[in-house]
Amino acid sequence: MRFAFGGIHIECSTYSHILTRIEDFKVLTGDSLAAAPDFAHLRVYPHQFHPTLYARAIPGGPVDRDAYETLKSGFLRSLKELLPLHGLYLPMHGALFVDGMQDAEGDWIASAREIVGPECLISASYDLHGNISRRVVDNIDMLSAYRTAPHIDVVETQQRACDMLVRCATEQLRPSLVWVPIPLLLPGERTSTEDEPAKGLYAQLPTIDEKDGVMDASLLVGYVWADEPRATASAVLTGTNPDVLKHEASMLAQQYWDARDAFQFGVPVGTISEMLDRAAACATKPVILADSGDNPTGGGVGDRAEMLEVLLQRGFQNALVAGIADPPATDICYQHVPGDTLQLTIGAALDPEGSRPIKVTAQLLLLLPTDNLRDRIAVVRVDGVTVVLTASRRPFHNISDFTKLGLNIPDFKLLVVKSGYLSPELAPIANPNLMALSDGSILQDLDKLPKNKFRPPTYPFEPTLAWQPSPILSKRSYREME
Repeated sequence: MRFAFGGIHIECSTYSHILTRIEDFKVLTGDSLAAAPDFAHLRVYPHQFHPTLYARAIPGGPVDRDAYETLKSGFLRSLKELLPLHGLYLPMHGALFVDGMQDAEGDWIASAREIVGPECLISASYDLHGNISRRVVDNIDMLSAYRTAPHIDVVETQQRACDMLVRCATEQLRPSLVWVPIPLLLPGERTSTEDEPAKGLYAQLPTIDEKDGVMDASLLVGYVWADEPRATASAVLTGTNPDVLKHEASMLAQQYWDARDAFQFGVPVGTISEMLDRAAACATKPVILADSGDNPTGGGVGDRAEMLEVLLQRGFQNALVAGIADPPATDICYQHVPGDTLQLTIGAALDPEGSRPIKVTAQLLLLLPTDNLRDRIAVVRVDGVTVVLTASRRPFHNISDFTKLGLNIPDFKLLVVKSGYLSPELAPIANPNLMALSDGSILQDLDKLPKNKFRPPTYPFEPTLAWQPSPILSKRSYREME
């Protein structure tokens, strides 16, 4: 049997002022995609999964339309060359937004369906922060979404999606898909699966999988920083018994809706000043403070310097800020050598509309050796604060991100990272973990979000909203039943 795989994976804030362009994507095709470690699990099946195109980028602003069309045409061209196919696996995110287009995932998936035809089975994996649409549901046969946030089950989710695909293709099963959109949108930082009520809600999914007629149960919290009609939470179930799927999906959706008032931040939160007061009062270290509004892994720009400015105004000592995306400041650093004293303007380099820069006198501590201009990283010290400057938007979530720069996190009283909930590597060493409800394109304070044009009435934006589940059986499920 013949299978193919490929897709596009990015999370886009519609509130960001900067476009994600083609150079921001890492694009894999052919042998490089076939050999990619992220898809090693595909090589264990008795049937070969043929590579098409897979494009992935750090979350950010809307994707440039020309960039999207270039990537989509490359994917479709590769897909067409592999026909005929028994199955197609799409590793997607679910929160792609293309400049000037609504429901970009729906466009990508519908275009793939048109190429492979009605008999080919399509299975997709999604981030649990993805948004589902009727167009998506009606063009796929099965779906599996992450069950952890922070995401530590990516491979397991991909395996579930591919296991269903291979099983249905080899056993000649036409699965049914049931979708229940839930008019509820909350930030991932209030719906972490490490905290209740999400912890309990997601813990029951494997039990639902085991019910007769069910193959996979997925609960998606959706992506709140997208002004789109499809921006909702949802329950999506795949299986062979539509009546069971409808019942279980409705029950899961109702449980999520009923818990809507219980979702809270899992760590102490407050303004920048409030969190720095708390950090200064701590007798422990390292305090790790998340600069949440500018988090690049949630769609933030990553170039804001407000946190650094307040630290300097307070004379805070032994703090580390990692990092601030500022190509001009980073380039200036690379024109000098460690030990030099520099005059730098830091901040608002990528999005001058979003914030303002600050001027500092800095000592250059380290330059990361690299021949790639986009990979440049400089470490400077400004008074008592060590600052990591980068030539490109990027997170600092792994211990190796720091050790390769000669930085030992426990040496610092305070570490500031542009993050929401902390990564699995940073969370265990935080002593304690704090979150600043800072400004940026992914505001955690939902009351401050710009007025939306396209999002349907949704809780908590409509606090008195009444709702009850209304399961939707996908178009291809109806086709199978006829």
